[in-house]
Amino acid sequence: MSRAAVYLDHAATTPLSAVALEAMTAQLTQVGNASSLHASGRRARRVVEESRESIAASLGCRPGEVVLTSGGTEADNLAVKGAHRARVAADPQRRRLLVSAIEHHAVLDAAEHLAATGEADLELLPVDHDGRLDVGALRDALEREPGTVSLVSVMWANNEVGTVQPLEAVTALCAEHGVPVHSDAVQAVASLPVDFAALGLDALVVTGHKVGGPLGVGALVSRRDLPLTPLLHGGGQERDVRSGTLDTPAVAGFAAALAAAVAEREAHAAHLRALSARLVAGVRRAVPQAVLNGPAADSAERLPGVVHLSFPGCQGDSLLMLLDAAAVECSTGSACSAGVPQPSHVLLAMGRDEASAKSSLRLSLGRTSTEADVDAAVAALGPAVERALRATRRVAG
Repeated sequence: MSRAAVYLDHAATTPLSAVALEAMTAQLTQVGNASSLHASGRRARRVVEESRESIAASLGCRPGEVVLTSGGTEADNLAVKGAHRARVAADPQRRRLLVSAIEHHAVLDAAEHLAATGEADLELLPVDHDGRLDVGALRDALEREPGTVSLVSVMWANNEVGTVQPLEAVTALCAEHGVPVHSDAVQAVASLPVDFAALGLDALVVTGHKVGGPLGVGALVSRRDLPLTPLLHGGGQERDVRSGTLDTPAVAGFAAALAAAVAEREAHAAHLRALSARLVAGVRRAVPQAVLNGPAADSAERLPGVVHLSFPGCQGDSLLMLLDAAAVECSTGSACSAGVPQPSHVLLAMGRDEASAKSSLRLSLGRTSTEADVDAAVAALGPAVERALRATRRVAG
């Protein structure tokens, strides 16, 4: 009989929470399209709008600013492509798109698409050794050619190494230059205070499955006066910027999970910090040569549940499979990049060489993680690293 796996990949996706399951189950057997005018449609619309109000309350925004999507990737694409295209349509000189070099591929690839099609002049903003945005470089980019930037995109916290970005400085700088700011907060919202209005953002992205909600649902929070060119055309749902029939059960589950995550945030973050400290200390005992990437383990500038480590002389993919065989599940970085034989763009932007970037693992903790999970991972890592090093020496010899 196989043993239960130790799941340490919560940054990729989280287990469905009980409150989300209950909210979804209540809607799954109900019929009704939220765009229909009859009683069943109105019932579905009421569920959607009550969920929208709940999501808005959780994120510090107005219900009318919440655009429901199929998840974080669609929401990021709508924010980056939609805002840039609308700005260029209004002012053709605003072709420059400023994006931090460590963004999730949902942002980076969207921006690179605009550059490849000749719609944008893309500039990647550098980060320091810990993955923190160089605010001075952003200032220089904004001041170099005033009136030419369409949008700045800087994530709330990095999905690979967990570095929290200096968004207050970013929004203050951009406000001086009249440039809107988009931030992917997918990783941050479960463990950090996320307040759209207080921070002065123009666009914010969250998704359900990173907070204990279902897969396939998320939201773009966008100021009503931020023009967006739609990516999808059809029925004109969601302020005419995101057509498509809404998944009422998923929206209800997303709203319930997000509300619970926000209510439990402080206790959750404290739980993750304690587990992360235990994990880092254990790994350093078992594998003294391991290198922690990003800010210090106890830093407020780091997501409390993300532990990203490099193991010199090892291949991250090999370690991943060895740990998987030992029933410990983790990641080599972004789940959306899994299987791509390339070093992490995040670590390269942080100044690591390719060998270091390819020797890394991300172990991410979540709501269901326990001390026993951490101890099992530490116990498995030592032998896995030894075996990976032997394999590397055989290949080199």
